[in-house]
Amino acid sequence: MAEAKTMPTDANVDDFLHAATPARRRADGLTLAEIFREVTGADPVLWGPSMVGYGSYRFVSPNNPRTRGDWPKTGFSPRKAQLSLYGLKDLPEGAALLPTLGRYTEGAGCVYVKKLDDIDLDVLRRLIAIAWSRGDDPDPRAHSHS
Repeated sequence: MAEAKTMPTDANVDDFLHAATPARRRADGLTLAEIFREVTGADPVLWGPSMVGYGSYRFVSPNNPRTRGDWPKTGFSPRKAQLSLYGLKDLPEGAALLPTLGRYTEGAGCVYVKKLDDIDLDVLRRLIAIAWSRGDDPDPRAHSHS
């Protein structure tokens, strides 16, 4: 069975966030950490070198059911070029609400934001709450009648 390559680490999230550059990204990252903490009530965990994740769920890849693992329910990364927000559009309710967020672009599994001033933080809180409600993916093999 293939497992996800990005795994939770023991790295200090505060140290990671305070080291983010440029200064604007660092400030936005610290604000995001407060917002995600406020909405989820969970402590952040650094997944891989740069993803601040909250909670986790068991995923099963729709493309290859043998690919499975744990992944944060929601999270973010204060990357140099932009903020990456994870989990906000995974559920239908989140995908429907996303267009009201403000100025953003989309990647395969994430939403990119240049700066927090570009988005509605109340909508962001609602999107985080929706992502936080995610359960484990169903195992397709449990439902097959082979």
